[in-house]
Amino acid sequence: MQLPALSPRRLAGAAAIACAAALTPAAALAAAAPPAAGAATARPVTAYVTSSAGVTPINTITTTALKAITVGSFPSAIAITPNGKTAYVANTDSNTVTPIRTATNTALKAIKAGIGPWAIAITPDGKTAYVTNRHSGTVTPIRTATNTALKAIKAGSLPSAIVITPDGKTAYVANLISGTVTPIRTATNTALKAINVGSGPFAVAITP
Repeated sequence: MQLPALSPRRLAGAAAIACAAALTPAAALAAAAPPAAGAATARPVTAYVTSSAGVTPINTITTTALKAITVGSFPSAIAITPNGKTAYVANTDSNTVTPIRTATNTALKAIKAGIGPWAIAITPDGKTAYVTNRHSGTVTPIRTATNTALKAIKAGSLPSAIVITPDGKTAYVANLISGTVTPIRTATNTALKAINVGSGPFAVAITP
């Protein structure tokens, strides 16, 4: 079945709603835990929202927006390392990924990715971020310790979503045009045999 012609901008609306905001892991724990007896002021918790303005941090205790952080053009997705220290922003039109140091809300040097970086996921150990490149049909691994891009991994046509198993061993990439999901072995950054799933896979999630 032929898919309707959808521009990246039209698809961006759904992605922006689904992927545009992220909480630091420490923030999620702090928000969920009840306050201890005699506890002082709650620890700062920050949400990060991508928009045309860049990335806007929001203090969730005071519910106030902080100064926007300048990143690349058309930031479509954001993910935060498990230790909460760094956020990674996929900039679709700039073909880059911008790391943000959450302690100071400052953008670090942009990392060159493939063409049209769209979705991003980080391994549970925080060592590697994986970015799908929609228009080059690849996934770029980024070593978070040095913020360097590794060799791109071939996926299917228009990879639009990515998720990593809780044990960190496998990433699964949904390829919109190919109608497939590509498993990637993270230990070697190699793609395994594609899985046929039907027309237009756009999102993917994994049970705990």
